[in-house]
Amino acid sequence: MRQREREFHLDLVPGDVGRYCILPGDPGRCGKIAAYLDGAVHVRSNREYTTYTGTLLGEKVSVVSTGIGGASASIAMEELVHLGADTFIRVGTCGGMALKVQSDDVVIATGAIRMEGTSREYAPLEFPAVADLQVTMALVQAAKSLGKPWHAGVVECKDSFYGQHAPETMPVDYELLNKWQAWLRLGTLASEMESAALFTVAAARGVRCGSCFHVIWNQEREKAGLDVKESHDLSAAIEVGVEAVKNLILEDRGK
Repeated sequence: MRQREREFHLDLVPGDVGRYCILPGDPGRCGKIAAYLDGAVHVRSNREYTTYTGTLLGEKVSVVSTGIGGASASIAMEELVHLGADTFIRVGTCGGMALKVQSDDVVIATGAIRMEGTSREYAPLEFPAVADLQVTMALVQAAKSLGKPWHAGVVECKDSFYGQHAPETMPVDYELLNKWQAWLRLGTLASEMESAALFTVAAARGVRCGSCFHVIWNQEREKAGLDVKESHDLSAAIEVGVEAVKNLILEDRGK
């Protein structure tokens, strides 16, 4: 592939982003996350990709939206790696699956079920989509130190939002419903749409990636008649993600 002066989709050039990147899906969340950085400025918006760059503990840190799903998230990571980034934390939302996972909890992904298509163009299905251990430990440490309710474990990633929420309307409902039950029996914590692709791309490109999520609601708790609410306040997940970046900066300096 020929070299370009600017990255094709992010519309960024070298120097625009830091080594450490926080990746929300929604461009509208970038400004809120960037407010936790020192001296953050809006660098560029193009397509679903909005970029802010500032500093934490004196290190350049960027916030870059990825859009919805693994396809657009993989493009963001590929182009950020071209620009020199090597440490990524996805901060986003999820729907709870395990009954212990409640609205407003923070879920930290240790691995992701590859129920999506993007990662298949990077690795065979036998290869697991696993979060970087150092990043995951930084996220766990952050959640503990901030006193946030948290869970760490496997999440499920899909391409079709409505394949999860209205599977009975799909011609392949037999497959979707059966696999969903399998994920539940295996203790899957939550469902989202980007981490499987991001973890696999990170493995292919030799960079670090982890994920943490705000739980909006839990459809399985609702089915079971347990208390459930819908919450869109991402503050806890954002704070955990930002604190984890600080932990990684300090740990990397110590090396």
